[in-house]
Amino acid sequence: MGPLSIQCDEGAIRLNGTFLLIDGGLIDRGVCKALLRKWAEVDDSKISVSKVTGGISNMMLKAEVDSENEKDLQPVTVRVFGPDSDAVIDRDRELQAITYISSAGFGAKLLGVFGNGMVQSFLVGETLDHLEMAKPEMAKLIAMEVRRLHELEVPGSKEPQLWHDLYKFIDRASGVSFEDSKKQKAYETISFDNIRAGVDEIKAISDRLKSPIVFAHNDLLCGNFMYNEDEGTYL
Repeated sequence: MGPLSIQCDEGAIRLNGTFLLIDGGLIDRGVCKALLRKWAEVDDSKISVSKVTGGISNMMLKAEVDSENEKDLQPVTVRVFGPDSDAVIDRDRELQAITYISSAGFGAKLLGVFGNGMVQSFLVGETLDHLEMAKPEMAKLIAMEVRRLHELEVPGSKEPQLWHDLYKFIDRASGVSFEDSKKQKAYETISFDNIRAGVDEIKAISDRLKSPIVFAHNDLLCGNFMYNEDEGTYL
């Protein structure tokens, strides 16, 4: 386990080192105790860990303290980054953005960082499916929240990252191979030249429109939306 150092945002702690999850969270408990000061003295037997559905590129875990004497210790979410996901996701940029968007009421608060993941506050809500997202009342709420996100001023480059990321995805995907012959056969039907040409065309149209450059999520899948029905809010 590497040394602890304070990260710049709101007291979040960075723990150097990469951790593996063993038997449902033995190491996960250690990460929480190392990163969260109030958890440091809690007995391991009082910390329960369970998997959370909804993660797209990460493994999501909920850690909570089972003790009447520790009611002030709120549950937390431990996000463990998926294997090789750093190849397509800029983690430094992601961590920088999370601080600003969480302070504006989007998503969970960043509590700590470790080598291959982070600890955040636990959000109560349900992820949406594609049918729910298509409901007019839901679509209206989503549009309002997306507009609010686009109005945020987040430090960092103001150059469009969308095209850079798309071309990076194409480059990575075009070099994949499968041991499974059926998957490989299906994969070989994909024309990455056509996909790249389509992106080129859309980028050319976008450049002509001269739209303002805003901070955007760029991956608004169903699983990345959470809805709290009791409060009528999106997370």
